[in-house]
Amino acid sequence: MVHLVYCDDKSKELNKILAGSKTMVIRGAAGRKIPHSRVFKDEILYFMEKGTKKISAKAVVTDVQNFVKLAEDEITKTIEENNHKLQLTDKQKERWHKKCLCLVEFNHVESINPLDFDHQGNMDDWLIIEKIEDVVVGTSIPYNYEKSRF
Repeated sequence: MVHLVYCDDKSKELNKILAGSKTMVIRGAAGRKIPHSRVFKDEILYFMEKGTKKISAKAVVTDVQNFVKLAEDEITKTIEENNHKLQLTDKQKERWHKKCLCLVEFNHVESINPLDFDHQGNMDDWLIIEKIEDVVVGTSIPYNYEKSRF
């Protein structure tokens, strides 16, 4: 599987990834939600800056940490212990202060020729797909949430 990850434009998340200072992304929710427990070592992440509709970088997953039912202090500790890789702003730390967390570490980041993203309704900020062409203008297929179910 491959993953399409939306990057926060306000905190320049994609720039940090391309510069090599950010080597981990985080997702969290009150309960298990995509991508929790659905990302694995050696899978490919594609990155797109929110609002651009351009898929412009990719990387390889090196490690994944999934957490459930974290206490308040455990959430803070987990984020702080990994923030040298996450490079989160205070606002992002607040946003991702959730009981269920998924931390995805990656390397081999590279810019790619931008691909036009074919946005469809109700898509989340993390998509799990068979191949990137499934969400690219001209080769996309209707997105269903089959791959996103637990």
